Amino acid sequence: MVELSELEKKAETAWQMLSDCSICPRRCHVNRLQGEVGICRTAELPLVSSYNLHFGEEPPISGHRGSGTIFFANCNLRCLYCQNYPISQMGNGEVTSLETLAAMMLELEKANAHNINFVTPTHVVAQILKALLIARKKGLTLPIVYNSSGYDSLDTLKLLDGVVEIYMPDMRYGENQSASRFSGVKDYVEVNQAAIKEMHRQVGDLVVDEDGVATRGVLIRHLVLPSGLSGSKKIFGFLAKEVSKNSYVGLMSQYFPAYEAPDIKEICRRVNRSEFGQVKRWFFEAGLSKGYIQPEPLY
Repeated sequence: MVELSELEKKAETAWQMLSDCSICPRRCHVNRLQGEVGICRTAELPLVSSYNLHFGEEPPISGHRGSGTIFFANCNLRCLYCQNYPISQMGNGEVTSLETLAAMMLELEKANAHNINFVTPTHVVAQILKALLIARKKGLTLPIVYNSSGYDSLDTLKLLDGVVEIYMPDMRYGENQSASRFSGVKDYVEVNQAAIKEMHRQVGDLVVDEDGVATRGVLIRHLVLPSGLSGSKKIFGFLAKEVSKNSYVGLMSQYFPAYEAPDIKEICRRVNRSEFGQVKRWFFEAGLSKGYIQPEPLY
């Protein structure tokens, strides 16, 4: 955990980035401090959709007491199949002051959460750092979980070095063609892989305590899309060769066609058992073995 003086410097650096916004890889260069908005549609203050003890996160994150989860509205991706689209794409949330955001963290700690889990934090890192400084000064001690799409800026991630104990990024695509078509970014793979390497450099492989609860490290989530659109084999090869064969990966089978997906031929159905089985084989063939696998698809 960084000293308060260092956290204050990091928060101020991130805050100044908002005046010509380069917080995320979109680099919209709008002045969010003056009310301008870019792709993420968020100006100076964050929008919070909800905060609560969450027992449905990945097992090492939820543990037995729950994860202190704060859900931010809006997103820097445009995933056509987003299962949380009312929050991420429609912006359902309340404008929240930094003091209130800090109070949420402290309330979750008082509720005995294992951690403070920021969901979709990429576009509000500056606001999180400012609020975290307030909360730390008031006694917050819980580890921080950075729960993102994996489309994160290296410069911003470096500001989180020593601040975040647990990174929980997605690795959504192994090929940019799918990323461009279904999430609206043409460079997801390069950005995502660089981000994963930086996260791992900071905190290493996932470490859990005697109860199986994460204390530090990287936990990667991989949502399997139908028709091989996730590029799973390439993702696993990258992790094994360029990050660590001890990478902790959650293989997720729960995809269903939400938001605009029902009208898109390639993604208008669930993943079937055969597709998911192939992904599991690629996972082990790459030399990976740590993580968890969600229940098999029903058909």
